[in-house]
Amino acid sequence: MVIGRDQVDQILRQMREGFPNETCGVIASKDGMAQKVYPIRNASASPVHYEMDPQEQLTAMLDIEENDWELGAIYHSHTRTRAYPSATDVGLAAYPDALQIIVSLADMENPDIRAFRIRDGQVSAESLRIMP
Repeated sequence: MVIGRDQVDQILRQMREGFPNETCGVIASKDGMAQKVYPIRNASASPVHYEMDPQEQLTAMLDIEENDWELGAIYHSHTRTRAYPSATDVGLAAYPDALQIIVSLADMENPDIRAFRIRDGQVSAESLRIMP
């Protein structure tokens, strides 16, 4: 997936504002290019778990469908651990065609952004290109 620097900055702002809790959202894409970022409230309000607010998630998904986009990625932060899917992340991965983008805030000044695909419990690293 290719994503714009301004979109990454929007995600990082959301994560810094939501810290110390995990934050989450989805990214719409078209032909591998990010189109829109949808920040979604973490209904769990937890530093170690996220649960997307169901109404906000539904609103985002309907907007993605209405614009003839795809669910390109689901993103969330890890507040203290590395940017790699946890066992919980793997168990909850319900959209195998969407990237899972994890941002580690263990070093708040230098967030680590990684993308993965999770299919049938298997994790594979994926490319995420950030464009200026």
